[in-house]
Amino acid sequence: MTESTAKQPVIVPRWIVRSIWLAHRAAYRITGGRFGLRTSTESRWGMLRLRTVGRKTGQERIAIVGYIEDGPNVIIPAMNGWADPEPAWWLNLQAHPDATLEMPSGRRKVTARAAVGGERARLWANFLALGSSAFTDASAALRSRETAIVVLEPRAK
Repeated sequence: MTESTAKQPVIVPRWIVRSIWLAHRAAYRITGGRFGLRTSTESRWGMLRLRTVGRKTGQERIAIVGYIEDGPNVIIPAMNGWADPEPAWWLNLQAHPDATLEMPSGRRKVTARAAVGGERARLWANFLALGSSAFTDASAALRSRETAIVVLEPRAK
């Protein structure tokens, strides 16, 4: 397949993306966490709650994000519904790299860093290999900058 014949990404209006995020968080809250998170597998990305410290306020911030696992590490692409601004949670992690994950298997304390070079390429290829419309090179090209791949490494309790 050539670049000119590659399938173009569907551009979802921002208000729809934001509405889905609000509905997802509400469903999680209303069901007491029974709906909204899922484990990643070799063929599907998972969903977790990421607890960060706000870079400006110092207050706890929570986001639900997609992830895959890479050995003991959890990997998250720093996308913002493929919109151009960096997601607030990634800006928060750059200022305060320690965070807590809420996953179907329980809580994990982690420290964040950006993947670089060959590691970034390998991890992004792992997202592409899922075959999900959520993670494609065409969608990533909608942003004016390369999407950071965030590595969340376990930290001592």
